[in-house]
Amino acid sequence: MSETIRPRRSVLFMPGSNERALEKARQLPADALIMDLEDAVAPSAKATARENVVRAVRHGGYGRREIVIRINGLDSPWGCDDLEAVARTGVDAILLPKIDSAERLVQAADALRAAGAPPTTRTWTMAETPRSIINIAAIAGADSSLAVIVMGSNDLNKAMRLPPDPGRLGLREALSRCVVAARAHGLDIIDGVYMNLSDPDGFARSCEQGRLLGFDGKTLIHPGQIDMANQAFSVAEDLAERATDIVSAWEAAEARGSAVAVVNGEMIEELHADEARRVLALRASIRALEEE
Repeated sequence: MSETIRPRRSVLFMPGSNERALEKARQLPADALIMDLEDAVAPSAKATARENVVRAVRHGGYGRREIVIRINGLDSPWGCDDLEAVARTGVDAILLPKIDSAERLVQAADALRAAGAPPTTRTWTMAETPRSIINIAAIAGADSSLAVIVMGSNDLNKAMRLPPDPGRLGLREALSRCVVAARAHGLDIIDGVYMNLSDPDGFARSCEQGRLLGFDGKTLIHPGQIDMANQAFSVAEDLAERATDIVSAWEAAEARGSAVAVVNGEMIEELHADEARRVLALRASIRALEEE
């Protein structure tokens, strides 16, 4: 498949106010880093965090890792200054918080372009309010710059007045709705954070639940979560072997002029071959990232 797939198994939030963390992140095995100017930064440190992040991005040294900056909401006292400061940095993407309608996403994307963001800079959006969940299909298709939806599970949990629940029963409809919207518009979607750092078993279960729900990876709050997320959202060897068999069988069927193939007694159609190619492309991208 000609499409380039970026692994987004582990997406680590880094407080922009913590220069040491931004430096250390150059050596971490995360697929993507979100340099945060919003929730992880106190109001008194917003300007300093903005300077730290711009300096870190321009200094570089992050290799193949995808670099994303989460700005403050444009209706906050810091959002417009954030946008102006980060637009021309050449960062891979800008993560937009508190987007609850298609119109707000378009306004933010237009503002980024007006501030000089290059066409290669994508937008990511948080899905973190009840209104954003209601409008997620429209948001997902609102602007061609949008590449990724990120679940803001904690904010959503609070807004929905849900009790603490590691199984996330009350969120499952919202999570699935966002996955469907992402897939309908060709976007990736990243699961929300798991806050209990003293519960690795719970984190593992959360990763597995996210994988089964269809997420491409998980947002993280600590480097100690990276390896487990990478493992959970990688392409397992048996899945890669099956994908290879499907592609081979489909190509042989095409050569015969047939529209179907059989692999281990199971009927295979073009849609299965397309998905198998995507799986193999993802595995190749993961290997390239890990080899670096």
